[in-house]
Amino acid sequence: MGNSPIGTGGDVAQLSKFYRAGTWIEGRAEDQLTEVAGWPGMSRIAAFPDLHPGRFGPVGAAFLADRLWPQLVGPDIGCGMALFALDLPGRKLNLDRAARRLRMLEGPDDGADAALAAADIPDLTAMGLGTIGGGNHFCEVQEVAEVAPGAPLATGDLCLLVHSGSRSQGAGIFAALQGEWGAGFAPDSDAGRAYLARHDAAVRWARLNRARIADRAAQALRCQATLICDTSHNHLRETDNGWLHCKGAAEADRGLAPLAGSRDAASYLLAVTGRDPDALGALSHGAGRRYDRAAMHGRMREGRADLAAMTRNALGGRVICEDRALQVEESGRAYKNAAAVVADLAAFDLAHPLATLVPRITFKTARTGGEA
Repeated sequence: MGNSPIGTGGDVAQLSKFYRAGTWIEGRAEDQLTEVAGWPGMSRIAAFPDLHPGRFGPVGAAFLADRLWPQLVGPDIGCGMALFALDLPGRKLNLDRAARRLRMLEGPDDGADAALAAADIPDLTAMGLGTIGGGNHFCEVQEVAEVAPGAPLATGDLCLLVHSGSRSQGAGIFAALQGEWGAGFAPDSDAGRAYLARHDAAVRWARLNRARIADRAAQALRCQATLICDTSHNHLRETDNGWLHCKGAAEADRGLAPLAGSRDAASYLLAVTGRDPDALGALSHGAGRRYDRAAMHGRMREGRADLAAMTRNALGGRVICEDRALQVEESGRAYKNAAAVVADLAAFDLAHPLATLVPRITFKTARTGGEA
């Protein structure tokens, strides 16, 4: 690991890079690391192999500071991934029938109001609860291809990986700040306390959202879903040493964390070691983008036949994504090699793979609902 003190003026942040010398990292992302390291009150940064440029700062990093920086978390407060075991054996999965049924995830969640009331999350509405959203969010049926000793899954098992966040709730919280976060917030200021209360509510809402999506998907598949782990990767929280900000950096749940590949590549369930304090208790949450959305439109053919081919993944699975732009922007080619990311994490003893999960059905968006 490389530790380098960088910053501006008298303020110095320690930067720890958890990727090997040969790992491809876009230069603009490392420039953003250098910039954020000079922000007031920034003390430590951990960068991971899925690092890539973001709107307000790099994605795939954790930051420790003495104040709150809402722009590091961004609008999708509480975004994360939850992995669920399904009691449906892989050999019984009919891909086409299951894909038709999962289209119902496009519609509203009839149980959203009751679920939100039971969760007692203040000041947020049920709008969007139980739905996936756009961008890189998804609900994916996966089959276990390989396991290591101690894995909570067996080869041939099915599981569900849900990637979603706080939808319009978090976006509304962030927009209401109206850019007032330019210099960060003191945690004990009125603005800081108000943001923290809304942030924490959005994190809870996002976790509930992932659970509702899984419940709906399991109902569509005529099976039960049991939570294995749920990890947020867009959030902040207080620690003994300051305020930890995670942007595209996951904190383990029960010692476990999912790491997403792409619709064309395996994902992984990781056992997290937590042994290196310089990692700030965080690690990669996915493969990380190699090409931004605009660049993908210049790299992919977008004819009718090309788009039709994208309804199948490279591993024989199904892809439900009926937004032409999103089909291209979220192609597997947009992402780095997830296996290489896992190898970097293992090389630094941050985490080790417990299970390899192959995408069988990836749901992103549909024009119409599924069959009953």
